[in-house]
Amino acid sequence: MLLRKIVVTAAAAALAALLVPASAATAAPDRAATAAATTNTANAGNPVIVVGGLTGISIAYEPIAARLRADGHQVFIYQLPGLGFGDIRDSARDFSGFVDRIRAATGASRVDVVGHSEGGLVSRWYIKFLGGTEAVGRYVSLGSPQQGTYLANILNVVGLNNCAGVVACRQMSIGSDFLTELNAGDDTPGAVRWTTVRSWQDELVRPVDNATLADGAANVLIQSACPLRVVGHLGLVLDGTTYTVVRQALRGETINPDCLAV
Repeated sequence: MLLRKIVVTAAAAALAALLVPASAATAAPDRAATAAATTNTANAGNPVIVVGGLTGISIAYEPIAARLRADGHQVFIYQLPGLGFGDIRDSARDFSGFVDRIRAATGASRVDVVGHSEGGLVSRWYIKFLGGTEAVGRYVSLGSPQQGTYLANILNVVGLNNCAGVVACRQMSIGSDFLTELNAGDDTPGAVRWTTVRSWQDELVRPVDNATLADGAANVLIQSACPLRVVGHLGLVLDGTTYTVVRQALRGETINPDCLAV
């Protein structure tokens, strides 16, 4: 019993250390899924919702939100309920209500979504199963384990088959019931424009190609254009080159990463 407790505690600590954004690790958790927005008269297209990942508090996504604001977007940050530890399906239902509120507040018929890590799965479940095809114009995922990640499988084993008690971790394991359901049929339903972004140096999504989608999605590997660019999992929301891909995807432009962007 003592050994089991030690192993599970260690697994939980490893999970937290790997997934908490460095800039937010010491910040007090803030449930407010109502995070910041701008009212920019130069608003470019649909409002953009940045969807955070597991343990990602809203302030950790301010850097990419600031870039989007500078490009004229009206930006909202959605922090996953319970910091994303619970059932991804429940998070998607909560996200559905958030999207409805943003559409009502802004008068927009559609929003665009930029989802980091688990946030890409939450927003994809919403689009595919909860009517989001009618509410989302463009979808961009950053390092989302669309086909799962071996890291979750390893933690599931170390956590003695319960992923240290984190439901979302189990769901992101390769071959999970959640991912089997999510990936059945069309990966890219509706008229949504789908883009995924991944990096060879992503330490959390392994294999890195599991961050891609089929059925016509634009799948962008940063190092295909910029082989010397080093971008980790959390770096995908901070890196300048990655942001140029996000900008181009939201504008419907040809993807041509700027390797020198800061």
